[in-house]
Amino acid sequence: MSPRSLRAVEAAAAVATAAAFALTAAPAHAAPHPDPAVWTQLSRTTQATGTYGYEGSAAAGGYARTDTCVADPTAGGMGYHYVNPANIGSVDPRKPAALVYADGFTNEYTGTSSGGTRKLVAVEWVVKDSGQAAPTLFGQTFQRDQLPGYFTLHAWLYQPNPVGLFAAWNPEVVCPAV
Repeated sequence: MSPRSLRAVEAAAAVATAAAFALTAAPAHAAPHPDPAVWTQLSRTTQATGTYGYEGSAAAGGYARTDTCVADPTAGGMGYHYVNPANIGSVDPRKPAALVYADGFTNEYTGTSSGGTRKLVAVEWVVKDSGQAAPTLFGQTFQRDQLPGYFTLHAWLYQPNPVGLFAAWNPEVVCPAV
């Protein structure tokens, strides 16, 4: 094989390897993916919040448990918000104001149920609306009026959301009937 052909094969192998690693770095979502650079920023969020996958860890991080499951009859659910008041107003990827949990999901990979245990499904940033323009994070503009008087932005990092990574509602999150 000529040196030129060998370099071409090595380059192709390097690109294929890099592509494989890039595909495994981001969770799968059915909705269009954000710009690939966003995943680099979101990795900071995942590193900072991954420890809260176990619901009992949230309190140690300053997140107070709520027992109201937030849902919309047509759009789906959000789940249970665990709020850290110190992070309200933050647009730091490592400091979401809320962790969002949902009940009893079935693991999409193993098919096993988590039973009644709440599972971390998303994170949320909350900024008071004082008449300023809506903040942005990850190239996304915060939504107004999901929480009256505040701007909010969800990131469904731990449970795929078929309507989008940054959508407010997830049709796969179901709150218990009251």
